[in-house]
Amino acid sequence: MNEKKNPRQKKTGRIPKKDPAKRKHVFYLNEADEARFLSLFEQSGKTAMAHFITSCIFDKPLKVVRIDKGIQDYYMRLTTFFGQFRGIATNYNQIVKSLNANFTEKKALAFLYKLEQQTIELAQLNRQIIALTAGFEQRYLQAHDR
Repeated sequence: MNEKKNPRQKKTGRIPKKDPAKRKHVFYLNEADEARFLSLFEQSGKTAMAHFITSCIFDKPLKVVRIDKGIQDYYMRLTTFFGQFRGIATNYNQIVKSLNANFTEKKALAFLYKLEQQTIELAQLNRQIIALTAGFEQRYLQAHDR
């Protein structure tokens, strides 16, 4: 008849939150405002509308990140190209050492002249790359400042 509660009873279920959100607010939008709201929500990158709305209401900074595949591809190709330029610089030093060690002075000068011509072409190519990158950045910044 005397039922005693077991002091070691297991607690099951979800752990309660320390500060649960219990208050609900409702607002209505017309079609134009709804379209604008949805576009801002998509640009924010948030996964839940509630988080987006609370960040807008309480003036938390809203960050919009745009990922442009063309720019990303250009950046990756430019990075690999820069890596190739570094590899050329390493090979350049090795070639000069090898020419001085293994060839006569006359043959070494002939090969160094050819190497110098190729280096001049690489320098011109590098200037073109810098000009293209500057133009690309200018177009990109103008397109995204609007």
